Amino acid sequence: MPVIPIDSLDDPRLADFAHRTDVALKKAGHNGDAAEHGLYIAESGLVLQRALEAGHRPRAVLALGGAVDEAVALVGPNVDVFSGPGALLAELTGYVLHRGLIASLERPPLPAVEDLLADARRIVIIENVVDPTNVGAIFRSVAGIGADAVLVTERCSDPLYRRAIRVSMGTVLQVPWTRVGDWVSTRAVLAASGFHVAALALAESAVPLRSFAAAAPERVALVLGTEGEGLTPEAIAAADTIVQIPMRHGIDSLNVAAASAVAMYALVE
Repeated sequence: MPVIPIDSLDDPRLADFAHRTDVALKKAGHNGDAAEHGLYIAESGLVLQRALEAGHRPRAVLALGGAVDEAVALVGPNVDVFSGPGALLAELTGYVLHRGLIASLERPPLPAVEDLLADARRIVIIENVVDPTNVGAIFRSVAGIGADAVLVTERCSDPLYRRAIRVSMGTVLQVPWTRVGDWVSTRAVLAASGFHVAALALAESAVPLRSFAAAAPERVALVLGTEGEGLTPEAIAAADTIVQIPMRHGIDSLNVAAASAVAMYALVE
């Protein structure tokens, strides 16, 4: 299929890119049809490549002139690749394409929690972290330092939001993840799979991270809380151990993304 020059922003084939919010993309499809699990946007050739390697289906690509060849090479002849001047593409999307291209892709179905836990030994649970930048940074640490899967709670920002994907450098497309419900059911599934739940929190009973890591159980679920309030009482109650990163100079805690990297590094085998 030849590259399609953009000569009108009213082209219905551009609907995936036309000032669509992350929430709208999650709920809607292309040209009015309903994508079964919604859509998401991938920015840059690297992120698109990681999405394709994960088996995700591209719907269309929007590329600046210098990135057109890269886009065509990645998606092949059966996916529309649209191109136009930067100012026009920025008018269409609402932002500048600093990374040369963006692609719309279909969201894959989320796997069952039990499937993710089956062969895992180290997992991360993100509870109610609402900043997609922090979610993306946590996923990047998971991918780079080493954990087998991520569980996110219902109130946690979506890992497939554009900013989360960008900050993670596309690693949210590589790391297995799914959503979980209430802590009672989540705790039951974790216990049935043999996981020791370690909650990272400030508490009188907290064990220093280094001490916990020195004799860490075979399977650990590390729980990280929201940026301001920390973990909920339900998360604390579900934990087997409360773990704390000792601080100095009157600082009580790290940013949740930084704390995730420190804790995962301590627990990596």
